[in-house]
Amino acid sequence: MKNCIKIDENTWRIEDGSVRFYLLCGSQKAALIDTGMNYPEAKNLAESITSLPLILINTHADPDHISGNGAFKEFYMSPKEEKNYRAHKGTGKILPVHEGDVIDLGERELMIIDMPGHTPGSIAILDKKYRVLISGDSVQNSHIFMYGERRNLDQYIKSLRHLAQFDSLYDQIYPMHGSFPVQKDLISKLIEGAQEIKDGKALARATKVSIFGNNVTFYKFDYAGFLCNPEDVA
Repeated sequence: MKNCIKIDENTWRIEDGSVRFYLLCGSQKAALIDTGMNYPEAKNLAESITSLPLILINTHADPDHISGNGAFKEFYMSPKEEKNYRAHKGTGKILPVHEGDVIDLGERELMIIDMPGHTPGSIAILDKKYRVLISGDSVQNSHIFMYGERRNLDQYIKSLRHLAQFDSLYDQIYPMHGSFPVQKDLISKLIEGAQEIKDGKALARATKVSIFGNNVTFYKFDYAGFLCNPEDVA
């Protein structure tokens, strides 16, 4: 069994190596948020914790977030993420979600926030009752993957700025990688770092690395690292 840690009476985080995913329970339904990297039994684990009807919401479709999706006939995901999902041999029916949509678990509303950039259909999930932002990969203090054909640094910066309008609605951030939890001030730091990269002002922080056979530029900041396309430099 993966390392399943109870956060509160109705919330769990499941640590799956370098990635994590979450189980949230309301009064009527439960929701898995992603299904991890090496855990096709994610649904079974959730059903061993709660007897509530279970749904799945994916923050995005990178392969380290969808390993247990095959156990679900349908799940919630941004329709902009379908190409990414099918490219990784994802199965099942996508129930589309968009900015402002609310999924009610029963006395626990989850609001969708569009966060394109890391992937075209990345989303964050605002847990309104518990005042938590589940950020997917967009906000974290680990290595943020921003290289490859589906990444867009300009959109990423814009999405981080977009979070400002929701600032009063949450107190903490639950990321899928790195430390748990992280604080809201990380967002402004990520904006500043990503903008420095875009403007060509972070070259002193850059090293060339190879990731899965790709030549990538790694920018290391005190609060996080960015793995970027070499051409994403002014």
